Amino acid sequence: MAKEGVEKAEETEQMIEKEAGKEPAEGGGGDGSHRLGDAQEMRAVVLAGFGGLNKLRLSRKAMPEPQDGELKIRVKACGLNFIDLMVRQGNIDNPPKTPLVPGFECSGIVEALGDSVKGYEIGDRVMAFVNYNAWAEVVCTPVEFVYKIPDDMSFSEAAAFPMNFVTAYVMLFEVANLREGMSVLVHSAGGGVGQAVAQLCSTVPNVTVFGTASTFKHEAIKDSVTHLFDRNADYVQEVKRISADGVDIVLDCLCGDNTGKGLSLLKPLGTYILYGSSNMVTGETKSFFSFAKSWWQVEKVNPIKLYEENKVIAGFSLLNLLFKQGRAGLIRGVVEKLIGLYNQKKIKPVVDSLWALEEVKEAMQRIHDRGNIGKLILDVEKTPTPLMANDSTETSEAGEEEEDHEGDSENKERMPFIQ
Repeated sequence: MAKEGVEKAEETEQMIEKEAGKEPAEGGGGDGSHRLGDAQEMRAVVLAGFGGLNKLRLSRKAMPEPQDGELKIRVKACGLNFIDLMVRQGNIDNPPKTPLVPGFECSGIVEALGDSVKGYEIGDRVMAFVNYNAWAEVVCTPVEFVYKIPDDMSFSEAAAFPMNFVTAYVMLFEVANLREGMSVLVHSAGGGVGQAVAQLCSTVPNVTVFGTASTFKHEAIKDSVTHLFDRNADYVQEVKRISADGVDIVLDCLCGDNTGKGLSLLKPLGTYILYGSSNMVTGETKSFFSFAKSWWQVEKVNPIKLYEENKVIAGFSLLNLLFKQGRAGLIRGVVEKLIGLYNQKKIKPVVDSLWALEEVKEAMQRIHDRGNIGKLILDVEKTPTPLMANDSTETSEAGEEEEDHEGDSENKERMPFIQ
């Protein structure tokens, strides 16, 4: 049962309305929820089935309540990651059943506490990992995945923080043991993880960062890395021209033929880490050809060769570490260190743009086009632009509206709020 008294609940609802800059609505629902009798509903982005953008819908769903050990969070902002695009396509191992609410991270205000929850109070500002269901107005998640945020951290920054910075920190310091004077090659340097890697490397003296990114991003990110190359260039030769021995750490989110290239660039005792496979995503829907091509291009690793060359190859999946392998305690320690660095003004999430829930298709297309610099955020309280609002479809759990035809939005201008 939720430890939520009537007076405390009313106080929290007023606090949430004040945060949103809204007056309480008569008859309830001032916090963005809608009451049908005694039941409460919320808005959520629903993936009806695996495939293209037309599988996403903004729907009304029953509002969840916290179970034992969980917190109920009134969501202010949600992070949008490349893994969400792969989930939409069904391009992951053991995909969950649809329909589902996507999203793995969010920020907001604690609205209720489940039994046995300690260390948090109603009204706390928090960020959290969620095992799906983050793209909604309200989420419930176990307390071990929730973290208080600094007073001066905005909700959009908080939603951009967990996935990117924890991934970057664990790879650099827990897996690769980054130290003074080392060198790092990071792909997709203009993305959320890439920018987090660059910032964390700057906290260690004399670290050289090599980055690859689309040419149009170079001007915006040139000061965050030491050497920047076009993502389509022969970066192996470019790196060796500058550092004949190669690099100490390779962080690869692409996979495919980049695996062999990354291993070839490693110095003795160097570490190659695979943390994604975005090369498998080419079109709007899952492509068996792209999957097969990427798999075929991956260099088949010979342990004897690794032994002879003194090289290390590793993989990292933050979501598996959290939700399948039970390492929430390790991640909490990492988050605490990262918040310390944030408070010291040494790191700061880079937010590319803010999007309303109704604009999720356009936001996801921006990630697919590799157009973002930093993190895309779904702002739960943002009003969509008129074009997006007219194009959005809202349904209830009782029924689905007719699906859009794929390609309908191709000629529509995307108009996010760019920070």
